[in-house]
Amino acid sequence: MSASLAVASSALSTLYRIVVYLFLQVAPISRAKYAIPVLYLGYVVSSYFGTPAFSEVVALKEEVVTIEEEKSEKNGDVVTDVSVAETTAVIPVVEQPTLKSALSTIIFSVPSPVRALRTANLAINTLLLLAATEFVFFPYFDSASDVVYSRVGALYPDAVKIVVRYPAAANATEHLVRVAWRQTDGNADTNAPWKEGPLANLTADHDWVRTVTLQGLWPSTSYEYRFEDGNNTALPYPAAPIRFHTAPDPRLHSGSHYRFVASSCVTPNFPYLPLHGRRIKGFDLLADYLWPSKPAPVSLPTVVAQNVSESLPSENSTSAENVTTPAPPVNVTTPVVSEESVPPTEFMIFMGDFIYADVPAYFGDDKEAYQRLYRRNYNSPSFRKVYERLPIIHTYDDHEIINNYAGMGNDSLPPFQNATNAFELYNADANYDPTDPGTYYYDFRYGDAAFFVLDTRRYRSDIFSDEPSSHTMLGDKQLTALYNWLGKVNNTAVFKFVVSSVPFTQLWTYEALEDTWAAFPYEKSALLTALQSVPNVIVLSGDRHEFAAIEFESGDAGHNVVEISTSPMSMFYVPLIRTLLPRSEEVVNKTRERVVVNEEGVEEVERYVEEVPREKVLRYIAEGNYKWSSIEVDTRDYSHPVVKVEIMIDGKPAYHLDILGKPVKLQSTTALGALVPQSFKGVLDRIGLKPSRWF
Repeated sequence: MSASLAVASSALSTLYRIVVYLFLQVAPISRAKYAIPVLYLGYVVSSYFGTPAFSEVVALKEEVVTIEEEKSEKNGDVVTDVSVAETTAVIPVVEQPTLKSALSTIIFSVPSPVRALRTANLAINTLLLLAATEFVFFPYFDSASDVVYSRVGALYPDAVKIVVRYPAAANATEHLVRVAWRQTDGNADTNAPWKEGPLANLTADHDWVRTVTLQGLWPSTSYEYRFEDGNNTALPYPAAPIRFHTAPDPRLHSGSHYRFVASSCVTPNFPYLPLHGRRIKGFDLLADYLWPSKPAPVSLPTVVAQNVSESLPSENSTSAENVTTPAPPVNVTTPVVSEESVPPTEFMIFMGDFIYADVPAYFGDDKEAYQRLYRRNYNSPSFRKVYERLPIIHTYDDHEIINNYAGMGNDSLPPFQNATNAFELYNADANYDPTDPGTYYYDFRYGDAAFFVLDTRRYRSDIFSDEPSSHTMLGDKQLTALYNWLGKVNNTAVFKFVVSSVPFTQLWTYEALEDTWAAFPYEKSALLTALQSVPNVIVLSGDRHEFAAIEFESGDAGHNVVEISTSPMSMFYVPLIRTLLPRSEEVVNKTRERVVVNEEGVEEVERYVEEVPREKVLRYIAEGNYKWSSIEVDTRDYSHPVVKVEIMIDGKPAYHLDILGKPVKLQSTTALGALVPQSFKGVLDRIGLKPSRWF
């Protein structure tokens, strides 16, 4: 019985360690937090009752034993002759454990009678339990109620949104903080006087957070701000003024050249490191990337080939209006002399899962529970390096609420109210003004590029009910706003970015069949048709904890669309298992040309029709806990606009992609009907929408 329990103890200990490792280093699956204490308890009980009866390592050893026997005569006299015999005996011998056997016992939990080794195993398993406990409960006990922070959100040509959290002294119910600002050259200190800005009335009811708008600014100009009390005395935070740069005036078509960063999904201290509960390593790496202490080696320039897009090994080359070209091999950088300076990174788009309300544990549908998670992130020294220097705008996904949330347009559906209350205070209020009041989707301009940020959770249907043809991701009102925006920016912006918190492609399998646009095939198909009627559309997405570049082929009509899906910023990825298909089964017809020699020996161009996948993977990289896209927009040459995408994984360049845009003759008119071509209106008519309602 004791031997059986010892074997059970070893098996439970090994399984326990594997589960803890997976939970803390691979993927923090919520169910593991229940399995870990059960396995630990089973290990302790079986270890206690399965303790061997002996406490030393005993080995059996054969020895040759000599036996002497004296013979005596019958009369009792002793004879001097002695008979000697040899025999083999098996005797127990105490052995000291070797280093190899001790390590095997500790690493593989092999049963051992040595108390010291059993104690070491118990100590290791107890420390693992404490580590898992810290990871699960640190978000609850780290309230960060005293965190003071400020950041910049939406950038306008003449205004900027500023978030401030500045708790008052004990027992106070409000705290008045004034923004003081001045113009700066962006580099050196200035002695210009401070100007009074907006007043932020911070209250306990709003968790001491407020977003204010600083107006009266100039386009493409650098400013800095600080906070003052009612007596115009500078407050201790920030220690140095926070700087920002206003957006360019989109009415001046002089070309743009800038970068922005996009990513999603972040959880502090994952993969887990003991006693580092506030660290978010992905933001540490991003800060080093944006503001390196020493210049990084410059990658070899991407070789651009006209009318060629990267394809899978089994595919022939394809052509598109948006031409995509690959860079040199992954993770290969060569120091070269940069021909021109890298443009500044102006802002970051965070595409959802900024908090994980239900990972590793869900602490309930409560305002404070959600607000605490936001405070924890803003209290992170890693994140502070970024948000105090880089404006950030947000959308949200399911984990800001609860896993796989589908709102169905019903705001009373728990836990939407409490979850979005925290999202508004900390993130949404600093976004650009919503397209429709009271909503979370919005659009904005930055230079010659236009952006539409979607809300993919609030209005999505329950895909397990009703007819699939009636399922919607966006809802009627948001979908109308998106089509309206497409018509407006068709000839008023060079590049058009559609930001979706979940992937637009249907190539991801497994849970993505329910979570992404693949679950809404009718709405997605109609929207893709509309997107392909407008030149230079790029979809940005996150959520999948992997990177993929997808090309949506339009065939002979319309324009190709490229999707860049990037995540996580700082979270898990799934090793070994791959869930992205290389291409779709759906195909479109593509007319190609080839040169053939006729019977007379004369070369002539022959046209033929080929079936090509509607969606195909340009590049797929699953590995990496820390991923972001650095996207460079360059429209200085309107005849050759380009978006250059650099994928950073674990702090290193992993992939480069150039998306060559189609020339767009920009128009400045604000008359919406004049901006929408008849071809685009015809597309809307074919998919059942009536553009006359908007134009």
